[in-house]
Amino acid sequence: MCPVMDSGKSFLRNLFPRDQGVFDMRYATKGLGLGAALTAVCLAGPAATATAGPVTPAGSDRPSGPSVLVLTVAGGEDPATAPERRSAVLTCPPGPTGTHPAPGRACAALRSVDGEVGALVEADTDRICPMIWDPVTIKAEGFWEGREVSYERTFANSCVMEGATGPVFSF
Repeated sequence: MCPVMDSGKSFLRNLFPRDQGVFDMRYATKGLGLGAALTAVCLAGPAATATAGPVTPAGSDRPSGPSVLVLTVAGGEDPATAPERRSAVLTCPPGPTGTHPAPGRACAALRSVDGEVGALVEADTDRICPMIWDPVTIKAEGFWEGREVSYERTFANSCVMEGATGPVFSF
């Protein structure tokens, strides 16, 4: 049975904590991607859970599987308290899709570094950015070819962040 359905609590109560006095968009955007993924797995049933792990094609050492990332840009130094400014979902194979405005370019950039978001750093060394301290924290969570991805980094400002990460966090 699906753990989301077995919890005995409303799915929305799990996504939106009660201690928040007002509606907070951070919880809504985080819950939407996760909720959609959990719903798809729960509705698919045993067929989806039987093949949920990384699959290695015949004659290949490299695992393959889903490449779905939730990309988040937040303002502030502390990732735990930084208010989310924007987020996008990026799905790469079989074709680049998602809510990202340029999924093809973002997937190509990630493919060039084998999904290692940290390897994108310093992608554009010719970029000139102002020396203004307006910290921006990025986060990438999800799966790349079946491997779990969890990356987080704080940059001095959005110009430095866009120069370092290229098209992946340009949304």
